[in-house]
Amino acid sequence: MQYKTIRKGVSLIVGCLFWVGCNAQTSSNSAYDPEARLKDLGITLSEPSSPVANYVNTVLTGNLLYLSGKGPLQDNGEYIQGKVGEDLTIEEGYQAARITGINLISALKSAVGDLKKVKQIVRVTGMVNAASDFTEHPKVVNGCSDLLVEVFGERGKHTRAAVGMGSLPSNIAVEIDMIVEVEN
Repeated sequence: MQYKTIRKGVSLIVGCLFWVGCNAQTSSNSAYDPEARLKDLGITLSEPSSPVANYVNTVLTGNLLYLSGKGPLQDNGEYIQGKVGEDLTIEEGYQAARITGINLISALKSAVGDLKKVKQIVRVTGMVNAASDFTEHPKVVNGCSDLLVEVFGERGKHTRAAVGMGSLPSNIAVEIDMIVEVEN
């Protein structure tokens, strides 16, 4: 008698766990819409800028998409320039990194077509054009990292490096590159 009761209880628990797991998977997949999230945030993607030298914007190898470094190119066609900690505040550097993140997402969309194909943002490397005594590089690169999590949710959480540079091309405030796992 006791054996049948335990067996029914185990079957009930397994059934409930299966139902919850299936529904959680379905709801997370159906709710995952980075492009709708961009719209909710009021962000419009643009055509990615062309490379300025002998390289390409993206390279796909297996299911990893490597994105070349992008800078804070604004809608008006001008870059945010200057050294953080000297010419720019941390908050201005953060905004430059956020704009750079939008430019990376634009290049990503151009490469994959549909941002729902993004399985995981794997790696972000943020280079900050910084004064020699500046030490708050992570706070600047958070502008990009925070955006990626806002747009991609858990799939936007990534490994990262945030480093200071003595200079960057055209005196841009930040340059950021990215590695993304995508569906083939």
